[in-house]
Order: sequence, then C-alpha cells, then structure tokens
Amino acid sequence: MGPLESSEEGQAGLPKNYIRPCLLLLVREQPSHGYDLLERLDGLGMRRMDPGGLYRALRAMEQEGLVGSRWEPSEAGPPRRTYHLTEEGEDWLHAWAGTLRETQRIVGAFLTRYELTWREVAAGP
Repeated sequence: MGPLESSEEGQAGLPKNYIRPCLLLLVREQPSHGYDLLERLDGLGMRRMDPGGLYRALRAMEQEGLVGSRWEPSEAGPPRRTYHLTEEGEDWLHAWAGTLRETQRIVGAFLTRYELTWREVAAGP
C-alpha cells in the first residue's frame, strides 16, 4: 500500500469517518433510504462503499441524534426506512464543513510548496 492509509470505509486518503458528513449532507439535500444514499455517495468521492458500513454509520448517527428515520411505503416492495437530518445533525454538519475547509487549506499549502520545490529542482541552478 502507498503512503496513505485507508479510512475505516476503505477510501485511501479520506479523513476517518468522512462518511458521516457525506451522509449528513446527502440527507440534508433530500431525505433518503439507505440504498439511495449508497448510490449518491459516489458523487462525494466515496467509491466502493460497503453497504454494511453505511447502515452501521446510519444507525450510530441515529442513536447520536444526528439523523432521524421513519418507515415509508414503497411503490415496489416493502416499506423503506427513510433518513432525515435533525437540528443537531445540521449543527454537526456545519462543524464538519469548517474542519474540512481547514484541512483543504492545509493540504493546499502543502501542495503549493511541493510543486514549487519540484519546479525549482527542474529549473536547476
């Protein structure tokens, strides 16, 4: 494996528990059931997400009061549990966004300096 370890969701280079702000954002956009969330995670960089991991994260977030759920009838098949964002989840999402902005700033500074260093090496003395 390269220098980046995988997060618990198996995504190299992503912060640990990155699935949490992703799920909160997705249910903020639209209350959804687990399978829909699994499909929409790809748009946030969460590829190859384990369905079991997704449902464990949703259950934990529901126990923590970040999301709520209700059973809703389905046009095809049994009722589905639909997740929605709670007020506490919205506060938590804002906090995560701030943390990710700061992480983006720090990583950006590193990459800028890295690229400058290699340009100087390529230019020579």
